[in-house]
Amino acid sequence: MSVPEGRMRICVCSVNYFPEHTGIAPYTTALAEGLVANGHEVTVLTAPPHYPHRHVAEEHRHLVGTTRSENGVTVRRLPSYVPSNPSLKHRLAFESAFGGKAVAARWGRPDVVLTMSPSLIASGMVVARARASGTPVGVIVQDLYGRGVVETGAMSGGMADAATKFEASILRAATGVSVIHDRFAAATTDMGVPRDRVRVIRNWTHVEARDPSTDVAALRSRLGWSPDDCIVLHSGNMGVKQGLENVVDAAKVADTRELRVRFIMLGDGNQRPALVERATEVARIEFMESVDEDVYRDVLAAADVLLLNERPGVGEMAVPSKLTSYFAAGRPVLASTDPGGVTAQEVDRAGAGVVVPAGDPAALIDALLRLVDDPPACRAMGSAGQDYAHRVLGADHAIAQYDQWCRDLVRGAGRRRPPDGSA
Repeated sequence: MSVPEGRMRICVCSVNYFPEHTGIAPYTTALAEGLVANGHEVTVLTAPPHYPHRHVAEEHRHLVGTTRSENGVTVRRLPSYVPSNPSLKHRLAFESAFGGKAVAARWGRPDVVLTMSPSLIASGMVVARARASGTPVGVIVQDLYGRGVVETGAMSGGMADAATKFEASILRAATGVSVIHDRFAAATTDMGVPRDRVRVIRNWTHVEARDPSTDVAALRSRLGWSPDDCIVLHSGNMGVKQGLENVVDAAKVADTRELRVRFIMLGDGNQRPALVERATEVARIEFMESVDEDVYRDVLAAADVLLLNERPGVGEMAVPSKLTSYFAAGRPVLASTDPGGVTAQEVDRAGAGVVVPAGDPAALIDALLRLVDDPPACRAMGSAGQDYAHRVLGADHAIAQYDQWCRDLVRGAGRRRPPDGSA
């Protein structure tokens, strides 16, 4: 394949894309639009908008099966099965259905194909088709699938081993692999992918920093939040990985101790109904529906502390996408997570907050009260997070790295192994 010196034709396959505004969709969307801004021709094959609600909202049904130009990107929303049941069986069926649609779709003659993991099964199907046609293909790893099924308890024993081997086979088959954290790079090489075929490209902050002149008191009043309460905001998906029962139980502790604390749970997910039921008669917790990006920025600015919570045992499978927005917001982060995990490492690197052990509501409350009692430390953490977002998590730098990675894939840098896996 000839190497394009300028414009490339790039096909991106991802189950998540705009108008979804949480999870990996903002990164997929910004990547596609950023590559277009760099002069490339980009086509996106995506599923119907469904995340995190697990269904296609009425206002988005007209998008299913359409092909449209959006900010210069050709977006094809393939009609595909979207399960409302979050079980593993239905998730696998969803990934397989989308993968089948993506493989059957007309790709044109792309110079390079990019596919997002998750979803892993669809990525495997895309990699197989790309290999068969001799097209360079890169896998962008947002979550480590094999570790994820173990850490969330979705699989164990032989099934978990099989999932890890399946993931490894897909990543080894790709022309190259991009990961969002250096810890993921180490895990990927442990799967047998040569290190020179692994690129670390960080996710970026997709929410603009708060305007210093923002009237925070007015924002809080509009949201119905008392100026005397410490507002602790958790945003994003409410799934198994997040282990948000811990937050409900922390709110119960706050009730018992009659603390001026209010937990705000912003977003949706398959565990939300159970969490709402668990929070019945808990006074110091409130559930909010998802909001658009502009309102989200205001909600972050109006909070006192930004909460990140993970299930005990979750430590290596993902870097929560909300962290980039949290850092940009200039508020201290309180992370209830595995102290040795990748999330804790990221918070510590940024100097943007404090970490407490996962699954310990009393420890969460104690750390929160220490933050409340130390406003200068909170301001310092917020400033450190913004500085880290500016220095390390810039969108322009990440898009430039992806642009160069695409060129390297086309040039065949780090050739993939032969099918028999020999050197």
